[in-house]
Amino acid sequence: MSTSDASTPASADRSLRGLLLLLATIAGVAVANIYYNQPLLDNFRQSFPNSASWVGVVPAVTQLGYAAGMLLLAPLGDRFDRRKLVLLQTAGMCVTLVIAAAAQNLPVLIAASLAIGVLATIAQQAVPFAAELAPPAQRGQAVGTVMSGLLLGILLARTAAGLIAEYFGWRTVFGASVVALLVLAVVIILRLPKSKPTSTLPYGKLLVSMWHLVVEHRALREASLTGAAMFAAFSIFWSVLALLLAGAPFHLGPQAAGLFGIVGAAGAMAAPLAGKFSDRRGPRAIISVSIALVAVSFVVFGLSATSIAGLVIGVIILDIGVQAAQISNQSRIYALKPDARSRVNTVYMVAYFIGGALGSGVGAVVWPTFGWAGVSIAGLAFAALAGWNHSRGKRHAVTAS
Repeated sequence: MSTSDASTPASADRSLRGLLLLLATIAGVAVANIYYNQPLLDNFRQSFPNSASWVGVVPAVTQLGYAAGMLLLAPLGDRFDRRKLVLLQTAGMCVTLVIAAAAQNLPVLIAASLAIGVLATIAQQAVPFAAELAPPAQRGQAVGTVMSGLLLGILLARTAAGLIAEYFGWRTVFGASVVALLVLAVVIILRLPKSKPTSTLPYGKLLVSMWHLVVEHRALREASLTGAAMFAAFSIFWSVLALLLAGAPFHLGPQAAGLFGIVGAAGAMAAPLAGKFSDRRGPRAIISVSIALVAVSFVVFGLSATSIAGLVIGVIILDIGVQAAQISNQSRIYALKPDARSRVNTVYMVAYFIGGALGSGVGAVVWPTFGWAGVSIAGLAFAALAGWNHSRGKRHAVTAS
């Protein structure tokens, strides 16, 4: 045959779908590592009774490590082959997870957790890689597919860790992750193509250039603030849910809160559809609908302080709204400067996780004083902030045109 089957449009589409599913798996398996320790705090307390009061540092330093990794490692995707970066970080993650699993005292576990957070930014190589592989008309759908894997990793990590720890102990959680990463590394070597570096800037200038991107692109600033406000709303709910379920009338343990992650997975499954609509209707329209969905979810939450069914409905609406906005925002920013997608993604995701930390902090302050009603109002306020910023950006776009 003079023409390879791989050159036909149908074969090309199948090949792209396969690569996107692989990238989605990479994102989900990688990011899950920063959430495994959250349901294991009581296990750590029992294993290290002399340091019991410090176990809360473990998830905190993991999140800090992830933020540092986004800032310091994620931009390297513009400078080097992303496939090589993914494999190197995967190898480093396996070593770090083994250290965590074998930790005989809490300081070692804390240090390993910091490194786990830094290296888990493998996920932030997968998303811009998808934007690079997909043609412009399918970029939103491609980003949505990979982001669905990332969100599934976030939502299901707590459930998986809780179940494994209950039957096999907390050290097995980290061991199981090593096995998953090693299998994934083999598939990456066999299936993932190399990426083409788009920058020759030295490392220091590469980091400094992110500030220039913020100054240069109004759309990046707008998307970052909208995304931060939406993730703040998302985080305020998930950071307080376990406290709500532990009290009257539910009296449910942490496993019940973890199981809500399975409910939230409905939002992840809707991600590729949201990306497709973003490609067809434009990202601005989808973001507007997404913000409205998040606002509705907090109205539902406010009316569901004693209703599991209401909370389930609210979780589905919240996760679909947040996920659809995330995909549409990223579809917008990846089109701004194709040769700087990793750096653009870093700016956006750093703002995004700052918003998440703010949401968790507000939840910790509001819950003891104002209860669930206060949390619902605060979540609605974050949605209103996203709506105000988005509408201001829309007016500016109309004026500029």
